Amino acid sequence: MPTAAAAEPVEIRFQASGVQFAALTWGPEDGRLALCLHGYPDTAWTWRHLGPFLGARGWRVVASFMRGYAPTDLAPDGIYQIGALARDAIETHATLGGDGEAALIGHDWGAIAAYTAGARAPERFRRIVALAVPPLTTAFKPLTSPRRLLADLPLVAQQLRMSWYVLFQQVPWISEHSLAWLIPRLWAAWSPSFDAREDLERVFAALNESGRRNAALCYYRALLQPWYRSREYASEQANLFQLPSRPVLYLHGAQDGCVHPEFAQRALSGLPSGSEVELVPGAGHFLQLERPEPVNERIGTFLESGQNQTFGWSSLVEFGY
Repeated sequence: MPTAAAAEPVEIRFQASGVQFAALTWGPEDGRLALCLHGYPDTAWTWRHLGPFLGARGWRVVASFMRGYAPTDLAPDGIYQIGALARDAIETHATLGGDGEAALIGHDWGAIAAYTAGARAPERFRRIVALAVPPLTTAFKPLTSPRRLLADLPLVAQQLRMSWYVLFQQVPWISEHSLAWLIPRLWAAWSPSFDAREDLERVFAALNESGRRNAALCYYRALLQPWYRSREYASEQANLFQLPSRPVLYLHGAQDGCVHPEFAQRALSGLPSGSEVELVPGAGHFLQLERPEPVNERIGTFLESGQNQTFGWSSLVEFGY
C-alpha cells in the first residue's frame, strides 16, 4: 500500500493545446504515464484514491484540471467541445513525454474525451479506462431506428428524466446562477449514499467566478448547439462516435443516478477485443470515490494485464467486494 507521504499529490503546470493546465501528480517521474480526466461537476481531486494506488505501482499519474476549471486556465478561444478535450489529452501526452505504453483514464466528461482521444490517436494509449458514461454509440443507439426506439422506449424515457439538467444547462445566465443549488443536488441524486461535502468545496473553488461557471456549462452547450463549437477541432470531433481500437475497461456504478445502469450492460457491444465492462455494486455515479478499493484494484489489474500478450476476448461481469 502507498505510504502517507505518497498519497499527497505534487502539483504541476504545463502547456497543451494553447491552455495552461494545472494537474495533480503521483508516482515516479520516469514511470509509465497514466493520464486521468475528470468530469462535471468535479475536479482532479476525484482521483485522490486512484492516484497514489497507481503511483505506488510505478505509474506516473497525472490528473489534470480540465480546461476552464481552476487552477487550469480558461480556454483562450472560449471553446469547450469534446474535440477540444480530446486534443488536450493527446497534446498533454506529448508534452509530458508519454509513449505507446501510456494509459488514459476518464470519468464522466473525461470518459467521453478518453473515447474520442483513444479513437483519434490509438498509438499513444495502450489501454483506456472509462467510468460512468458509456461510449456515445451505446447511449444513442436506441435513436438509430424507429423499431429500436420503440423497443427501448421505457429506458429512453427513464434516461431523459435523469438527464433533465442537460437541457436546463443550455440556458445561458440562468443556469450559471443556479449552480449553487444545482451542483449539490446533482451529487445527491447521482451518488445518494456518498458524503460529497469535501468534493463540493473543491468544485466550487474550481468554478469560483462567472467565466469558469460558464466554461463548465459550455461543455454541455457545445454538445447540442453547434455555434459553441469550432472547426479548429474538426479532426478530433470527427471521432466523437468512433470507438477506440485499444482495449477499454468500462466501470459503472450499479446505483448510478445520472446514467441508467442498463447502458452499462450494452456498452460492450462494439468495443475492441480485450475490453471489459463491469457493474460496481454499492456505488453511484462517482464510483471511484464511493468504492475506491475495488475500483482501484480493477483498474490496476486491467492496466497491468495484456503486456506482450495477444488481447483476449471481451467480457461483461458484475463484481462484488
